[in-house]
Amino acid sequence: MNAILKTAAKTFTPKSSGDLARLGVFVALAGLILFGALRYDNFLSPFNILSFLRYNSMFALIALGMAFVIMTGGIDLSVGAVAAMSSVVAALLSPYHWFAGLSGGLAAGLVVGLINGFIVTKMRIQPFIATLATMLAAYGTGLLLADNQSVSVSYDTGFTIIGQDDFLGFPIPAWIAIVAYIVGWIVLERRALGRHILAIGDGEATASLMGLKVDRTLLAVYAASGFLAGLAGVILASQFGAGQPTEGVGWELFAIASVVVGGTLLTGGSGSVGATLGGALLLGIVFNILNFENGLGVISLSAYWQSVIRGSFLLVVVILQAGLVKKQDKASGM
Repeated sequence: MNAILKTAAKTFTPKSSGDLARLGVFVALAGLILFGALRYDNFLSPFNILSFLRYNSMFALIALGMAFVIMTGGIDLSVGAVAAMSSVVAALLSPYHWFAGLSGGLAAGLVVGLINGFIVTKMRIQPFIATLATMLAAYGTGLLLADNQSVSVSYDTGFTIIGQDDFLGFPIPAWIAIVAYIVGWIVLERRALGRHILAIGDGEATASLMGLKVDRTLLAVYAASGFLAGLAGVILASQFGAGQPTEGVGWELFAIASVVVGGTLLTGGSGSVGATLGGALLLGIVFNILNFENGLGVISLSAYWQSVIRGSFLLVVVILQAGLVKKQDKASGM
């Protein structure tokens, strides 16, 4: 009996600070859901749940792409701008066919992702600088294409089905996010590419000495991040009925916060797809609760406060994460 208990303890005890953080995000998520259910009458209503999932699917998608980038030790600051630009491209092409809008938005995101990967791998520019430059370029391109205004989508070609309709009683954007996360989990946990990504995060030089194709892997990771941001942009245009060239501001912070809240180190080399989804849902529920509090009249926070809260939340998480890394280094004798 004692042997069984010891084995169970080893199995369910977090092995590292990263494992503890990943467990913590789900505990916090459950706690917030319980708090909301007890405090607000309609918090668990089908309307609120489905609206929450429909809207936050966009953030979940960009967080997934960001997670893989951060696992390599990089960063992608362009995801919000790419989503905004892709929403404009999708809206402009939507009158021709729903598939034209979808494929155009995806292609726009993929192109920027490939550019990011090329700059990082071939030109050897730091990811922070490279993606900052493409962020500015993407915002500018979106504004130029849209003539500095929202671009209405076509309601005649079925394009709005992507963002506004349901399948089996569940929002289509949420289905898209679920499929993306399943694929992401398979890549990270069941494919050699996932191990290569983590190895690069531990050290590019070491990964190269091991014979891994570092540049090809990094190019694929940044391309995937751009592609997922483009998909978020398509959903944005379809869901709100217009391409939004000024949207996406602060989305990169939401994505980064979702990743680090899920226990992924900003230094790379570790990460979890499931915990990233948990982090995205956790942040989404925080803002959902704030909206309910606004409705009760207890507090009165404008939409601008979301950026303040998001940035503050990210800062606190990074500080806590840095403390955990220091403790881990001391424990390992480094």
